[in-house]
Amino acid sequence: MATKSATSSHMMKTTKRGRPFLKDTLDLFATLIVSLDLTTHKQFFRTFTNSFTTEEAATNLSSLKFSQSTRGPDARDPSRIVTTTTTTTFSMTRDMAKAMCQHFMDARLIENAADRNSNLFKERGIYMLTPKGLHVLERFISKNGMTADHLLKVFSSQPICLKLLHLERRGTDDEIIVSQSVITALFRRFAGRGANYMPEQVLKDPASEYHERSKGIPLVDITDRAPQMVGKGQLQNFTHCFAAVAALEWLCDFTSIVGRDEAAEMAAHFVRFGLITLVSDKRKGGDSAVIFTVRGAATGTASAQGEFRCTAKAIYRITEEGRKLARWDAPRPSGGGNAVRSSPNNSTVNLESGPRPSADHSAEGGANMSEVAYGPGMGVNSKESLAQTTDAKIHRRISMAEKLREGYKAGEKTGDTAPPPTATGKESNTDRLRHILDEPALRSLFREFLRGNFCEENLSFWLDVQDFKRRFSTTSSAAAAGGSRSASKATPGQVAMEKHHEALISMAFVIYNTYLAPSSPCELNIDHGLRNELVVYLNEILVTDGGKQFHGRVEVEHAAQFNATQLQTLIRLYERIQTHVFRLMATDSVPKFIKTSRFLALRNWVEEFEVGEGDKKADPSAPAAPPGLNDDEEEGRAYMSVSQAAHERKPEPAPTAGPLVPTKSIQ
Repeated sequence: MATKSATSSHMMKTTKRGRPFLKDTLDLFATLIVSLDLTTHKQFFRTFTNSFTTEEAATNLSSLKFSQSTRGPDARDPSRIVTTTTTTTFSMTRDMAKAMCQHFMDARLIENAADRNSNLFKERGIYMLTPKGLHVLERFISKNGMTADHLLKVFSSQPICLKLLHLERRGTDDEIIVSQSVITALFRRFAGRGANYMPEQVLKDPASEYHERSKGIPLVDITDRAPQMVGKGQLQNFTHCFAAVAALEWLCDFTSIVGRDEAAEMAAHFVRFGLITLVSDKRKGGDSAVIFTVRGAATGTASAQGEFRCTAKAIYRITEEGRKLARWDAPRPSGGGNAVRSSPNNSTVNLESGPRPSADHSAEGGANMSEVAYGPGMGVNSKESLAQTTDAKIHRRISMAEKLREGYKAGEKTGDTAPPPTATGKESNTDRLRHILDEPALRSLFREFLRGNFCEENLSFWLDVQDFKRRFSTTSSAAAAGGSRSASKATPGQVAMEKHHEALISMAFVIYNTYLAPSSPCELNIDHGLRNELVVYLNEILVTDGGKQFHGRVEVEHAAQFNATQLQTLIRLYERIQTHVFRLMATDSVPKFIKTSRFLALRNWVEEFEVGEGDKKADPSAPAAPPGLNDDEEEGRAYMSVSQAAHERKPEPAPTAGPLVPTKSIQ
């Protein structure tokens, strides 16, 4: 096995606002956290677990190294495996490090452990990861194949943002691309699937409060005079109201927005499209006021400009147009508690977690992340719709719920053995299975279905091999200079690769002994020829190379016999078995699963914005396309990343008391 190394320096680009580009911000944040030992710190007679100090962050950021190793066949000799290691070094002064940490706070990736309401990164502070920060960290670890065992306790004990809405940005200046689909997706996530009046009980518990906030912006009803009536006029009742500051915090917590200035601009677009409107702003003459204004041509329901006031006493409400766009009055599924539990706006919080035998697991602490994309949709004026003006430029992906609905309809017409996708748009059982595997809620329900039919091992094996293949290809490590966890003289990348290879061999053995060995606990029902070919190969490697005698099960003593090339051959054999299992699930299990009542109820809860590629009708509830967009300009999209770790946790218990509708009176 050959090894190549490359070292590069990375200069972070900054925006006109003075902050680094979003991707650099998130990568640097995750690299820093992986390099830190999150331990217990004390301040003001209080103890904070899984935290770090200003000094620790500044020290690591002053010289931070990120190493990534990838395996692949040698171009000149495909039988050989080549490992390429790339090392990126981040260097900055202490003041720059503190400024970078301030950007992390602005993006709601970290928070002051002693004062959650503080927005300043202080010289002698103690900091913890936010639910959004954990979501970003999980995604980074999964993408880069990192071994992060020291972070398992953090993921198992703190709330994690279940679904994070990402807004596409321009590559030149990192500004959010404002389009119809982006405004629609963002506002629907902001408003939630229903008016979110939070019970007063949850305000006493930060974890419960976060869980309730994740359903949508918290609302109250108020009594006040109309905005035009200053000091006169009768009091009126206003429903579905929220504070301006609360809206900015919510947008930073549950989307990829990285600061209050960006959040205020998006809120100003809400005002411009008539989705929210000002109720009152009772600031005094001497109070400071920051007002964000966005402008454009008046088209459809959009005004020429939108103004959002970022003041402590500004109150806004969701308008009738906003309620219509959010589809609060749309019919809800009647699948019972199990269907409601998987609502896309519910963020699962774990207060007391433990391993579950049926959970999709990860041996090294990184979890798989799923993404659901929402592309451009139709506006109220079909001639001006973004779907038509950019159809030739943007390759759009249909939303998950749209695919599931079309797949189910095709299954009803064609029976259990639907043909592959054709020009008519019908999907095969293979495509339906892919959609199910991509959506965590549906995958969990599919697992329960398989368990009831005594074939859960098929799904478990397929997922384990997927994880195994991903881990074989890439591994990464992060450490501060001189702060590596290993005492070896080898580079952090080399040490990580050696540990990674040992973990891969162990994982390969676990897969074989669990699913393929004779009389294994979850033995697969596969073709005899496939099983025999695997046994012959293992016997050849383990016995011919002088290892311990092979008796149908692989043991720890056999680990020394495997090199990277032999491990890759084993992966290819696993892939063939995986393909067999996938076809078995697609042809036998999926046609039955998509006709169950629980599937029919749950599919309606998949986050869905009706902006699929196959849409033919204009959505009358969608806002007009923002002006200035034409064939020569970019069109943004939004997509949702799903935390697997958060999805598999126990849901937060609901308060025992009934829901309360708080009422606030402003004179």
